Amino acid sequence: MASVVEYKGLRAGYHCGYCDSKEGKASCGMWAHSMTVQDYQDLIDRGWRRSGKYVYKPVMNQTCCPQYTIRCRPLQFQPSKSHKKVLKKMLKFLAKGEVPKGSCEDEPMDSTMDDAVAGDFALINKLDIQCDLKTLSDDVKESLQSEGKNSKKEEPHELLQTQDSVGEKLGSGEPSHSVKVHTVPKPGKGADLSKPPCRKAKEIRKERKRLKLMQQNPAGELEGFQAQGHPPSLFPPKAKSNQPKSLEDLIFESLPENASHKLEVRLVPASFEDPEFKSSFSQSFSLYVKYQVAIHQDLPDECGKTEFTRFLCSSPLEAETPPNGPDCGYGSFHQQYWLDGKIIAVGVIDILPNCVSSVYLYYDPDYSFLSLGVYSALREIAFTRQLHEKTSQLSYYYMGFYIHSCPKMKYKGQYRPSDLLCPETYVWVPIEQCLPSLENSKYCRFNQDPEAVDEDRSTEPDRLQVFHKRAIMPYGVYKKQQKDPSEEAVVLQYASLVGQKCSERMLLFRN
Repeated sequence: MASVVEYKGLRAGYHCGYCDSKEGKASCGMWAHSMTVQDYQDLIDRGWRRSGKYVYKPVMNQTCCPQYTIRCRPLQFQPSKSHKKVLKKMLKFLAKGEVPKGSCEDEPMDSTMDDAVAGDFALINKLDIQCDLKTLSDDVKESLQSEGKNSKKEEPHELLQTQDSVGEKLGSGEPSHSVKVHTVPKPGKGADLSKPPCRKAKEIRKERKRLKLMQQNPAGELEGFQAQGHPPSLFPPKAKSNQPKSLEDLIFESLPENASHKLEVRLVPASFEDPEFKSSFSQSFSLYVKYQVAIHQDLPDECGKTEFTRFLCSSPLEAETPPNGPDCGYGSFHQQYWLDGKIIAVGVIDILPNCVSSVYLYYDPDYSFLSLGVYSALREIAFTRQLHEKTSQLSYYYMGFYIHSCPKMKYKGQYRPSDLLCPETYVWVPIEQCLPSLENSKYCRFNQDPEAVDEDRSTEPDRLQVFHKRAIMPYGVYKKQQKDPSEEAVVLQYASLVGQKCSERMLLFRN
């Protein structure tokens, strides 16, 4: 099935959610009836993001708070001291039922999906952007069949849960992960992302002494230095037991047989055709309402099943299970965290050819002391690493948007190493190289090569595929039938935003 989208153009001047600017937000959007995972992968690599079936792209040089796509590199990720504290806190709670005393200072101020994205969805509900999806679906199928194309529909699949020793340690059917939410440092506190991580003076002195002895190179002196009680990890590895624990070691540490609590993480396809998703829907929805009312101060009547379904259950992504892909397949999923038989958190994620992309997280406010946002983010990073073992190209973790001008959104930059997407050339640049520029200007081109251009820019708009009056045709043919002078500007704007590759693969619905 080909991707089918209806481009809605520019929306500007609506409430931001991050600032009180009168300028407001500006973004271009399209309603996606259906979308392949490869098309969506290519779109998010051009700064697009979905909210339900609405896919939008901020107009970076016009919006009040530029939103830069951010991704973490899980294969090189090392948990920080604060990350380790969150993981140890969870293990102590599961093992002994220990509840941290005092307030939870390291729980982030918002959930994975930005408040502004939720605002976008509220706007979407007010806009008349839905076409007759059933009619459109039938028309597309007829057109594809008439052209001899294969429009075979993927059958809904059940997730095959792999029982492995690591997952069993936490009673998990599969050590899956989802979501991201992170710590927001208080004013005057927290890490300065533009500087390297701090090291203790004692560690620096030991390192200097080690290097000096290595230059002298007498084995006796090295042995003597180690014998003084200095950590063997400063030397060429001799014993694995002295190596720092990996993220997986910290997450899946063994629990005693008489553990106080049992945590199980389930990866469920976001589809009402999936029996597990359907059976847990009522509990999941109740948790969503509780979260929205307590954390985001929404009114209960603003959190109906219709809004929940459109926002977090409906997805344009077509499920795919290629033989070289992950066992769970590609598509949209709910990552459910079950504690002692009840759901305490749900992370909505998309599994794509090159990444795991976080969409939203909602959790039980009664368990805020567990820093579930941070915990689930770390689980999702570990999950990406697990998927990478079978599917080598799947090696990134997308965290949505990084908004440098909004203090409470800077936490995403604490998951290192990470990259930001250049809004002009669409190349990834390490966040450390971007921060100095962002301190001087809210909008920045990160690519330092002045000659560099968008390699996938629209160069042949006539090759763009249009779906019109139940027929699929290139734009070069379609434009000859049009008399509206504004139509060309709209189509060319769409082509410039989605790029040449997607414009040739996706079907642009015009009525």
